[in-house]
Amino acid sequence: MADITDIKAILYTEKSLNLNEEGVVVIQTSPSMTKNGLKEVLREYFGFVPLKINSLNQKGKSKRFRGVPGKRGDYKKFYVKLPEGAKIESLEA
Repeated sequence: MADITDIKAILYTEKSLNLNEEGVVVIQTSPSMTKNGLKEVLREYFGFVPLKINSLNQKGKSKRFRGVPGKRGDYKKFYVKLPEGAKIESLEA
């Protein structure tokens, strides 16, 4: 079952801020999160059911850390269309 701890961050990039004006929020989660799981979490903790959810699996980049090859962690991004008047508290200024 999905939990609020599976949500890692709400992404604030130029693209996500432009989408935010259209009522879309970009959420970064663990790779095991599903659309139905995210819908449950949003309903339980934030009190709304999203109109639409699109998902994107993002593979971690290969990087070098002090000369040692390494890899950033994999994550999943969700594009969540919010219903009219719904807000996520962390987005409030």
